Amino acid sequence: MNNLEIRDVKVILTAPGGIDLVVVKVETNEPELYGLGCATFTQRIFSVKSAIEDYLRPFLIGKDPRRIEDIWQSANVSGYWRNGPIMNNALSGIDMALWDIKGKIANLPVYELLGGKCREGIPLYRHADGVDEIAVEENILALMEEGYQYARCQMGMYGGSGTTDRRLIATMYEKSSKIVPKLSPKNSLPGCYFDPEAYAKSIDKLFDHLRSKIGYNMEFIHDIHERIPPIEAVRLAKKLEPYHLFFLEDPVAPENIEWLQMIRQQTSTPIGMGELFTNVNEWKSLITNQQIDFIRCHISSIGGITPAKKIATFSELYGVRTAWHGPGDISPVGVAANLHLDLSSTNFGIQEWTPFNDALQEVFPGCPVVEQGFAYVNDKPGLGLDIDEVKARKFPISGGIPSWTLARTPDGTAVRP
Repeated sequence: MNNLEIRDVKVILTAPGGIDLVVVKVETNEPELYGLGCATFTQRIFSVKSAIEDYLRPFLIGKDPRRIEDIWQSANVSGYWRNGPIMNNALSGIDMALWDIKGKIANLPVYELLGGKCREGIPLYRHADGVDEIAVEENILALMEEGYQYARCQMGMYGGSGTTDRRLIATMYEKSSKIVPKLSPKNSLPGCYFDPEAYAKSIDKLFDHLRSKIGYNMEFIHDIHERIPPIEAVRLAKKLEPYHLFFLEDPVAPENIEWLQMIRQQTSTPIGMGELFTNVNEWKSLITNQQIDFIRCHISSIGGITPAKKIATFSELYGVRTAWHGPGDISPVGVAANLHLDLSSTNFGIQEWTPFNDALQEVFPGCPVVEQGFAYVNDKPGLGLDIDEVKARKFPISGGIPSWTLARTPDGTAVRP
């Protein structure tokens, strides 16, 4: 393989789980040697496709796929401006595919190339939602029966507003019956309405119920999803302290991270942050100043495995753990990338898990498996899974913008989702 080169780069759009996915296939001049990567940015799927086909593909053809670091660094600055989610997702698809190729050349799983296993299985958390405390409790008990030891507890999804948009996590959730939102003015524009203050007042009651009924042998997580004003986030983090959350996710928007210092000064509730970050440097001050406990990172939005491993190692030096984003709108290829990083990181914290349906497992043979709340990857070379392009074409994408992103408060103001 002395003259190994990238021969072609293909973009595969498919939606076997009902959610639009972007998969990258990097082919080489070596017969049957190719790699797969995840470049899914569901809300801008065609822009990512164009970024790969029109810019990265001609940039990559003829290059040696083994030179992952050089390709990542040069591709990252090839447009001069950098670190936007469209180009980062495009770059992530390439980066994961190159690691997949590297593993196949070495005849080793990617986790071996990242330092080897730190654990055999990866503990997961699942989403437990419900219209009220009783429904959430029942869903947690069902997860416990399956062996899960961690659950993200929401009441009426984000902000209590529920969702009928299956392009978020392929599931519909009813509104919280415990929240009576404020009235809206006449002629209000369409959107996903929620009441931040009413939602914030309901959450401590949820966890008071859950701890009294389930106890402390189950770890609980809650996602604010940046849906309340920063001062409300401070107050809520303090109110939740007695219930010993595993972590409180995204209490403030990326634009308001200065408020994390105030939260840290007033409560010991652990904080997970960064789902919407697109540059690893956005975590730097939060990690070095001990203002967060978990990096809540969407790996494809920062550019793939290469930067994710670096930020994980940097976090380890400061006692901060990983909690990679694992929603329905990443492909099984992206899930596999998460898990290979989980296996090889000593500062692993927890892994979010969205189950695969039958169609996803058919389109992506070799998907990771789950037993008793733990995920396991296979030991095949590379990332360990493949794509059936014929079957992938049977599940066309829908395109467009998911409705859940148009969040509004009761007076009709468009706010962060």
